[in-house]
Amino acid sequence: MRFTAKAATAATALTAALSLTALGGAASAATPAAKSAPVTCTAATTKVTVKQVDRPLNHLLLKAKNTGTKTCYAYGAPYLRFDEAQSATGWLEDSTPQAVVTLKPGQTAYAAIGTSSPEGSEGRQAHELGVHFANRAMNGSVGAPAAAKLPRGGVYVDSSAYVTYWQTSASDALMW
Repeated sequence: MRFTAKAATAATALTAALSLTALGGAASAATPAAKSAPVTCTAATTKVTVKQVDRPLNHLLLKAKNTGTKTCYAYGAPYLRFDEAQSATGWLEDSTPQAVVTLKPGQTAYAAIGTSSPEGSEGRQAHELGVHFANRAMNGSVGAPAAAKLPRGGVYVDSSAYVTYWQTSASDALMW
């Protein structure tokens, strides 16, 4: 009986020691993962471009390619500022995706920009576009804006202009 009790105690001590070693290994293994945790996409870690599209009419396609070394989250929709506009272009709430768009290095997020419609007013030719990335709470932006080059000659925008939420494909963005 004594031998069994001693063997059980030794087995328990060995299990505890192995558990502590495993936990220590897991903790040190988690450290590199913490260093590579996803970050919020910003102009510093993405390349932003704008392309005029044939369909739908009066639309642009905004692309944000992750040029950083870490995965980044493209929260909500971009805050757009055409020229010296006093406020950001409105977000199209119906375009909200089911999940935050996650970009691994080299991947691209897409947003459609509706520039004008027959219902719009106060139209003008815009020549510059500032793109700000939304913070996690989607109540402000992070980092400096990216300057996106508009098509030659500028783009006609009016009060009906909008931007979709970030999408994982161009076709998903342009369906709005």
